[in-house]
Amino acid sequence: MTVPLSAWPTPLHPAPRLSAALGLAPGDLVVKRDDLTDLGGGNKVRKLEHLAAEAVAAGATVLVTSGGVQSNHARMTAAAAARLGLRAVLVLGGEPSAQRPGNLALDAALGARVVVVPDPAAVEERVAAVAAELRAGGEVPAVLPLGGSSATGARGYLACAAELEEQAPGARHVVVAVGSGGTMAGLVAGLGADRVLGVDTGAVPDPAERVAGLVTAIGGSAQGLRLRRDQVGDGYGARTDAAVTALRTAARTEGLLLDPVYTAKALAGLAAAVADGSIRRGERTVFVHTGGLPGLFGHPVAAELAGEVVPAS
Repeated sequence: MTVPLSAWPTPLHPAPRLSAALGLAPGDLVVKRDDLTDLGGGNKVRKLEHLAAEAVAAGATVLVTSGGVQSNHARMTAAAAARLGLRAVLVLGGEPSAQRPGNLALDAALGARVVVVPDPAAVEERVAAVAAELRAGGEVPAVLPLGGSSATGARGYLACAAELEEQAPGARHVVVAVGSGGTMAGLVAGLGADRVLGVDTGAVPDPAERVAGLVTAIGGSAQGLRLRRDQVGDGYGARTDAAVTALRTAARTEGLLLDPVYTAKALAGLAAAVADGSIRRGERTVFVHTGGLPGLFGHPVAAELAGEVVPAS
């Protein structure tokens, strides 16, 4: 059961110059452009087609979800709610900055009610309180999980796996950022654990366990799960030299724009895998671009990049 929120399949684009820059043959690397989905672009729309369908079937009047202050999932939940004629409440943990609006500006444009919780550890409790408040007011809230990552949401990436089998049959490696785990889980369930390389971004403390649990829940096997944890740096959202290098390399070789929190770290993980021989020249490799570009403009790296072309005042 799904509600249509985008057009499928997303395209697969060759990336010969980026491939060569990484140390692969020019024809080895292709990019799955899930950044080109509707509702502002990104992987979350695949999950939301399933999650929102459940919510609509249950008679929901408002979608409630959570994340960090620059959550891509929260922003796309607000967009999905607008598309479906529902309201959205986003419970976001952390300290927002008006100087780095990023996704927050889009949350506002989409008409979402944003509840900021300074302590991220208190977000789950606040979500429950918000849902109770809405019910008391006569609303029917549907609470969507962090990152859209549940067994229901992960099924969206079973569909992506099927698209990849048609677009890049026999691809040896499918590389993807891992946040809350649902995207990797769907790909693993559809393609097999040996073909999918996840790159942890530090969004959750137990990514391997989360991914494995979701894979099992949707009928796949997580045996032999491949997960790199060497690109997190000082923590979730933290700048790393490797990610900034990857961001610049993708932009300057292919005009491919990444964000510093997820996709740039995933590409840095791909580069590290080539360097250590985990991915070899001649092996067909898919890089899944999961979107998230608005988050760049909520991150200090945006000012760092702008400083290269704008003189200091």
